[in-house]
Amino acid sequence: MTKRTLAVAFAAAAFLSVAGVEAAKVTIEKIPYFHQPNCYKLSNGDVDIIVTSDIGPRIIAYRFVGGDNMLAELSASDKVETEYGVWHAWGGHRLWHAPEEKPRSYVPDDSPVQVMQEPASIRLTQDTEKPTGIQKQMLVTLEPRGTQVTVTMTLTNKNLWAIDLAPWGLTIVKGGGIEVIPQEPFISHDEKLLPGRSMVLWNYTDLSDPRWKLGKKFVILKVDATNAVEQKLGFENKPGWAAYAVNGNLFVKRFGYQESATYPDQGCNYETYTAGNFIEMESLGPMVKLQPGQSVTHVEHWYLFKDIKLPESESAIDAALTPLLKQTAQPSK
Repeated sequence: MTKRTLAVAFAAAAFLSVAGVEAAKVTIEKIPYFHQPNCYKLSNGDVDIIVTSDIGPRIIAYRFVGGDNMLAELSASDKVETEYGVWHAWGGHRLWHAPEEKPRSYVPDDSPVQVMQEPASIRLTQDTEKPTGIQKQMLVTLEPRGTQVTVTMTLTNKNLWAIDLAPWGLTIVKGGGIEVIPQEPFISHDEKLLPGRSMVLWNYTDLSDPRWKLGKKFVILKVDATNAVEQKLGFENKPGWAAYAVNGNLFVKRFGYQESATYPDQGCNYETYTAGNFIEMESLGPMVKLQPGQSVTHVEHWYLFKDIKLPESESAIDAALTPLLKQTAQPSK
């Protein structure tokens, strides 16, 4: 091959490389969605993620392009009456501060939020909650290629006094599927005598409910649209992930774990809740004493996988999930 031919080949390769980089980008489009006129769709050609500025901060859709929304879309009848007004669940992903308490946790969020577009990102900022003095902010970033979404959630104390809290990201996924939560590795009594894994039960938790399946490797929760009885479990989830499979798609949610940190709800950095035709996948940050003017941030990474049908046995589920989890990244904190 001559020097001229080599030069042409290198130039062509460089052009294709640059063209590929230019083709991989995130578009942001204002659209109506879910009966809300002022929504923003981030798309990279692989997945869409949709946020709204009419309420929130809320993420209301996450899907493959042309596919179904993985997040639940609930009706206005899914609500909680409080002394502050009516709080609507709506579905999707929201930001709270733990520990849960009524009415503090259920401050209505049906008012518009501030929107700032950034490269491949949308930043949503709520007006300060008057009853709590806490301001919520959510930065949603989509990678130029693939399915990864980074959700950066920030709580800021606008009070004149310190507040004890933990950031809490709650994702309501659509019905019809099963959730998989990892357990710590099984170790026999001969090898280890001290406890190595923690699971927290609420007073209304019923482990005999057939929606639960507790195994050596995983805790599995199935959606049952005909069963509206509330169920909840919390975990010290050191692996830092949970997955939800429905209609051939798999949603993976990644979050951090800090060994020396104190987590809310008797040490939970992950919780799950179901009642009827949805599941809540909830990650939590450590408890902090937030001084006036200070902020705390909690990060999740989201992923979608196609053509995934989880088998029945734990070993087969493990074999199916392991190569997929290697493609995801756990936040450092």
